[in-house]
Amino acid sequence: MIITKGISLINLLKWTIIHIIWLTILMGAVAALYYFKIINIAIPWLPLSVIGTAVAFYVGFKNNQAYDRMWEARKIWGGIVNDSRTWGMMIDGFISNLFTENTLSEKDIQAIKKRLIYRHIGWLYAHRSQLLVPTPWEHISQGGYMAKTAKKYQQKFGVGLIDDEVTRTELKLFLPKNEYDRLINHTNTATQIINEQSRDLKKLREQGYIEDFRHMEMVNILKSFYTLQGKNERIKKFPLPRQYANMSRYFVWIFIVLLPFSMIPELLKLDYWGIWLSVPITVLIGWVYVMMEVVGDYSENPFQGMANDIPMLSLCRTIEIDLREMLYETDLPPSIKAKNGILM
Repeated sequence: MIITKGISLINLLKWTIIHIIWLTILMGAVAALYYFKIINIAIPWLPLSVIGTAVAFYVGFKNNQAYDRMWEARKIWGGIVNDSRTWGMMIDGFISNLFTENTLSEKDIQAIKKRLIYRHIGWLYAHRSQLLVPTPWEHISQGGYMAKTAKKYQQKFGVGLIDDEVTRTELKLFLPKNEYDRLINHTNTATQIINEQSRDLKKLREQGYIEDFRHMEMVNILKSFYTLQGKNERIKKFPLPRQYANMSRYFVWIFIVLLPFSMIPELLKLDYWGIWLSVPITVLIGWVYVMMEVVGDYSENPFQGMANDIPMLSLCRTIEIDLREMLYETDLPPSIKAKNGILM
């Protein structure tokens, strides 16, 4: 997530320079053809303006849907934050010797609370890791230049910024070794961790350390975690429909290819200044349309490890700190800080 108030000109150039280069080459080549009178055809401005308006509406629709996906993902993670705090509060307040004859020492009660809270922290990081696994339609999974660019963006403006922080979040730090060895090999480890929590609550109910009402309330929170996990997985595993995502790219290309054959002949009528104005003006117009397409393209997948992502690691660390403080722990990991204006 980009957290700076604005995007600096330097970063904007880093992200878009390749588009500026190919647009300049295209517009410059067409301008040269007109200047040396190799071609003299001119597309009327009216049909091109109609096409440009239609493309803008279509790309705007796509970008609106991409933003909805990103904002929904952020709301889901907000729910995970809230319910995680509720989970910690219930563990702290519900588990006790109040309803059992087999009383445990305060140290043993605290160990149960720590086991449940640490397992939940493990679920958070397992869920995050699973959401970062690339899907076939994400940029990193494509071939050629697109995949290389995506890897570079991930390294310089995404998950590559927090490699040193990830070592603090290994799942084995929060699960007992036998439990870790058993759960890590499951297809969906996060799902099995929640189920392990349910099994643990069942045993605590049988032993009398929580009674029926409290058991039902805690199971409802686990149900909520499953719901939130499933919503995130829906966004991750169901793409913005390809007919919308891809057709907008084709429409932008059609507009940009036609643009110089209408704009440049008009600007060349300005005599001396026309040839110098024609290239930068057409490049600027083409760049605006390309960037509308690119913004939507990189926003539609909020879990792909890039600058536009939901800051999952930061949210997980915030929850971890809150829950461990409920256990009265003081040796806490630091909060995730933004790097280069990007919070992951």
